[in-house]
Amino acid sequence: MPLLALPFPAIDPVIVEIGPFALRWYALAYIVGIVLAWRYMRRLVQNERLWHGTQHPAPIDIDDFVVWATLGIVLGGRLGYVLFYNPAYYLDHPLEALALWTGGMSFHGGFLGTVLAMVLYARSRGLSIWTLFDLAGTAAPIGLFFGRLANFINGELWGRVTDVPWAVVFPSGGPQPRHPSQLYEAALEGIALFLVVRLFSHRFATLRRPGLTAGIFATGYGIARSIAELFRMPDAHIGFLAGGLTMGILLSLPMIAAGLAAVVWAVRRAPVAQATATADDDVAGR
Repeated sequence: MPLLALPFPAIDPVIVEIGPFALRWYALAYIVGIVLAWRYMRRLVQNERLWHGTQHPAPIDIDDFVVWATLGIVLGGRLGYVLFYNPAYYLDHPLEALALWTGGMSFHGGFLGTVLAMVLYARSRGLSIWTLFDLAGTAAPIGLFFGRLANFINGELWGRVTDVPWAVVFPSGGPQPRHPSQLYEAALEGIALFLVVRLFSHRFATLRRPGLTAGIFATGYGIARSIAELFRMPDAHIGFLAGGLTMGILLSLPMIAAGLAAVVWAVRRAPVAQATATADDDVAGR
């Protein structure tokens, strides 16, 4: 092993095992991420200073939404992994597509699943779809952070070979030192993205323009993921795509485009509270 490489901290992926029940770090990361994201969204909707009179969900709406979001994340994440990353294998082994405990989740699939869950939930409650998108965008980096830490603990999704002093030799990555790309993603997609989105929502009142915060999140995630992909090793059965791109970058490009489109659309619209006030003034003037 190279002198500058760090040994992988061998952490058992199973926290506790009682009979047939096993609690894994991967599952715990999802649970903690979802719970903290739920609590954070609850705090946001209770802070009227952030909304400037814009209509938004009540805390009870957030409480009920977390169930829909969880289903969207888990089902969409797994389905996305099956379809985007290894369709041939799961076509031959269809029952293994249901084995969530073995790992294998796609953020982009979870993102699409959550979007669908938000659309259905917003319509069932008569809520603004874009405002719900905004709230999800503020909290999603929390789950991303814990999910990437779980990837590191599992020793999966490791980075490319490198000679940087903090390189890690992963048990499943051969004897060569590699970038701990999972930690890069935790820092970029989790901590950095959370701080950026919070800066906009708290300092620049983006929540009063439905769609703006969601657009900032989608654009920020796409950029952060694309940067991390420069250090991450692509899945062996997919490899590098044309032009040296990876599947992660390819799936992130539409997110960046959609995010920028949402930002432009939201900025060009008048803030909801202002538009409502103007309409009321016109009625009063008549």
